[in-house]
Amino acid sequence: MNYHYIAIEGNIGAGKTTLAHLLAKHYNARLILEQFADNPFLSKFYDNPKQFAFPLELFFMAERYKQLKELVHTKDLFQSITVSDYLFTKCLLFAKVNLPAEEFLLYQKLFDIIYQQLVQPDILIYLHAPVSRLQANIKKRNRIYEQSIKDEYLFDIQEAYTNYIKQHNIKTIFIDASNADFLGNPNHFKVIVDTLEKEYEGGQHYFSLP
Repeated sequence: MNYHYIAIEGNIGAGKTTLAHLLAKHYNARLILEQFADNPFLSKFYDNPKQFAFPLELFFMAERYKQLKELVHTKDLFQSITVSDYLFTKCLLFAKVNLPAEEFLLYQKLFDIIYQQLVQPDILIYLHAPVSRLQANIKKRNRIYEQSIKDEYLFDIQEAYTNYIKQHNIKTIFIDASNADFLGNPNHFKVIVDTLEKEYEGGQHYFSLP
């Protein structure tokens, strides 16, 4: 396997963490999981987005930076592969959706300073699912603060991700995750593993699940 740092991304409820766990187990890889539950502003943000968006995004950026700097820059003699269930750039993408223009410009300046200090993934796996499937997954996992997420918000996040990936020509395995069941259907997980056995040029490489 030629990729030493794999990041998984997708909208809320796309299945990032589930896939990250499976890949880390399969490759005996170091696993980096976003500690979203530690953010004290998360539930407050969903109740009052305008008031709590900026501290929410600042907290997320600080925690992601601390996590990635500590883990990715530390050599592990027994684990040569790292799998993360997020891309640091998600800080900027969510901030662009959640913050007013002036606050976003300030946030972007801080992001640009931090971003230069981090190692970037060798490849990105992007899980793309329709909003109806995302909402079904959100309801199924039943996190109370997520139950009020509107379709429009998920559409905005989806658009931010896809535009960023296309504009920056990131080496991306783009998975149609409309019917994804990585835990219940071994063939779905096998598609992911098979794609990681190949070499790719920059840009998006599209795959569907059986």
